[in-house]
Amino acid sequence: MTKALMFMGTGSDVGKSLIVAGLCRALVNRGLSVAPFKPQNMSNNAAVTEDGGEIGRAQALQARAARRAPVTAMNPVLLKPEGETGSQVVVRGQRRTSLSARQYWSDRAQLMPEVLAAFSELATTADYVLVEGAGSASEVNLRAGDIANFGFARAAKVPVVLIGDIHRGGVIASIVGTLAVIDPDDAALVRASLVNKFFGDASLFETGRAFLAERTDLPCFGPVPYFPDAAKLPAEDALALEDYSGGSGTFHIAVPRLPRIANFDDLDPLLAEPGVRLTLVQPGEAMPRDADLILLPGSKATRADLAALVANGWDIDIKAHHRAGGRVIGICGGYQMLGKSIADPNGIEGEPGRSAGLGLLDVETVLGPTKQLRIETATHVGSGALVSGYHMHMGVTTGADLARPFALVGRVPEGAVSQDGRVMGTYLHGLFAADEFRRAFLGNAASPDLAFEASVEAALDGLAKHLESHIDIDRLLALAAPIEV
Repeated sequence: MTKALMFMGTGSDVGKSLIVAGLCRALVNRGLSVAPFKPQNMSNNAAVTEDGGEIGRAQALQARAARRAPVTAMNPVLLKPEGETGSQVVVRGQRRTSLSARQYWSDRAQLMPEVLAAFSELATTADYVLVEGAGSASEVNLRAGDIANFGFARAAKVPVVLIGDIHRGGVIASIVGTLAVIDPDDAALVRASLVNKFFGDASLFETGRAFLAERTDLPCFGPVPYFPDAAKLPAEDALALEDYSGGSGTFHIAVPRLPRIANFDDLDPLLAEPGVRLTLVQPGEAMPRDADLILLPGSKATRADLAALVANGWDIDIKAHHRAGGRVIGICGGYQMLGKSIADPNGIEGEPGRSAGLGLLDVETVLGPTKQLRIETATHVGSGALVSGYHMHMGVTTGADLARPFALVGRVPEGAVSQDGRVMGTYLHGLFAADEFRRAFLGNAASPDLAFEASVEAALDGLAKHLESHIDIDRLLALAAPIEV
């Protein structure tokens, strides 16, 4: 019978996603079949699934760790923030509606049957289902109607491991405190704690681990040392953007940090290039004048992010960069911003209206209710290199510059290139992960030795070995319970 175990956190960014990914790879390396599951996720970093929907990037990485194709059942509810107080609600991979935070929290319990159905569906395909909670498990003010943490665990009768981040400090208090404030029936589902992100001599925490075990009457796993190669794996949480700039190469790429930046893992292969220096330009800062390339990333709310771009004066900087002979590329929402206009007549992403674009591409975009979600392989027109990527956008783009496509999907044109060849737009997310294309695009700045996808695989295998070294995985698996839903 399939068994399940759920991993919740005392707070956000304690490492739940990576722990689950590493365990997925460790278990599959042992010859077991495993499926990741997250009932509800909130992220603008998403991935297209084999069954034609979208899920959180973390669950796609966990599926990869489990050596299986991502499917929408792995993340049945995905919230994609569109503003300060509202989100697009994606259910089983498809956009269902957009709701304010208050509306969603009051109605979310209605989604529990679909969450449980997806969980049951996965249970027929694996020996183990490893479940990731969302944010903090101790937010008692949000407990009523919960489908992401203990609400799901109670409904599906899944035992819980509570993860704390020792690097933040106060890990003992966060674990003991979480168990103290949550409902006693929720606390009864917690089978163990796990201390993550340890730096230094692990023997110094022996008394801490003993204290946790005695005070909580639960086994304490770890401490798990910080895993440096985590930086080589796609991040989902926007917290990763706080320290994202890097590299010391001579080829300088500047990227404006848009308020609703989406799918920013498009940048990971560029950041991994030793010949590249990538600057994520923060609000209030000017675009660096020495940039060789300006890259406009994806956006969850394109017109709103375009307005933010203009408010920061980046439109002036980008046009000056182009006039000086620099190159510009836009991906998805960034592509739409490079055109003459973006219209949203039906208010899909906010108030209905039309925004003037940067005008660097002779194209116009009209947003519509149908989201295009598909995985495809294309050929870059400029180099002939193959590109594997995915479409995840709303809107139709037309205009004269489409006559000079960025790529071809079979014989179908994709994207656009300006007449001078220095401004490019494409809807293809993930294109820089293709080594041949990246090397052709960056020229001498690209390393002939970087095999990006292979480096991700190596990092997953390294993460699995890391967890095997610091966690008694057999003892951990013994906590899992048969699935009853």
